[in-house]
Amino acid sequence: MFLAFNPQEKSKLLSTSYWFGNTDILWLKHFIAGGVAGAVSRTVVSPLERMKILFQVQNSNKSSYSGVVGTLKKIWKEEGFLGYMRGNGTNVIRIFPYSAVQFATYEKLKYLLMEKGKSELDTKRRLLAGAGAGIASVITTYPLDIVRTRISVQTGQVYENAANLPKDAKGRPIIPKMPGISKTFINIYKNEGGFRAIFRGLGATLFGVAPYVALNFQCYEVLRKFFTPIGESSPSGINKLVCGAIAGCIAQTFTYPLDVLRRKMQVASMSEMDLGYTSTWDALKKIIKQEGPKGLYRGLVPNYLKVAPAIGVSFWTYEFCKDIFKI
Repeated sequence: MFLAFNPQEKSKLLSTSYWFGNTDILWLKHFIAGGVAGAVSRTVVSPLERMKILFQVQNSNKSSYSGVVGTLKKIWKEEGFLGYMRGNGTNVIRIFPYSAVQFATYEKLKYLLMEKGKSELDTKRRLLAGAGAGIASVITTYPLDIVRTRISVQTGQVYENAANLPKDAKGRPIIPKMPGISKTFINIYKNEGGFRAIFRGLGATLFGVAPYVALNFQCYEVLRKFFTPIGESSPSGINKLVCGAIAGCIAQTFTYPLDVLRRKMQVASMSEMDLGYTSTWDALKKIIKQEGPKGLYRGLVPNYLKVAPAIGVSFWTYEFCKDIFKI
């Protein structure tokens, strides 16, 4: 995926036959490598991903999730191990094509944006390639992102109100079966506005993801070059993990408020949430008025704990798959 730094790889990247001699197979290899990287990394951090979403969308006046350790304990006590994985099936189904499209598109745009006679993209073009990759990946998988968020939030609400549920013979609450991917998708489509409901919050998402992905790739490329020993073409596996972790945290810090807005808009129409947002701009104004600027950074600390290993594992896995595919 990444910019080549030795002469052999540079000439390969600039070779027209590399991209167009067997284009379909090459694109498919990048696509599969990116998908595997996304699925592996997201599964590793599934507990922290769910915790982040619960932090982001809970009503500030009814906060039942607070603190990283406390929230992890609460999920374990109420839902057990499966609570940490809640929504991960949907997430993997979404993240595979999301990550696959993102990496494959980034590779393609790097080639298309490469200036004649040069072997590396400048910062501006690299950011543009990353932004384009982010936009493409979001548009192709956004409905699944909404479904995944809903499943995670709905499950948390059920356990939060467990005291009001009927009990079994041992006095334990009888937890109703939660709707799956298809049922959640149908419910949103039928009851919340059809096609528009499925893409609610897309504008805020694109506005946030484009700069995030752009910064992510840019920071990784720079760090990767810095950590590559002289005479080598790439850093060690551990250093690739470190580069990815640092890049992810830097990118997330600058774009996190937009991620909060995205999650808020995705659950705004749920009657249980009672958020009352009519648009992304309305959500931004109300969050700042009710919670102050810190409301836009709710859940940032646990998100660092998720982003660092997730992005590190993602980049490492992608490069590992590239080595296997010999690309």
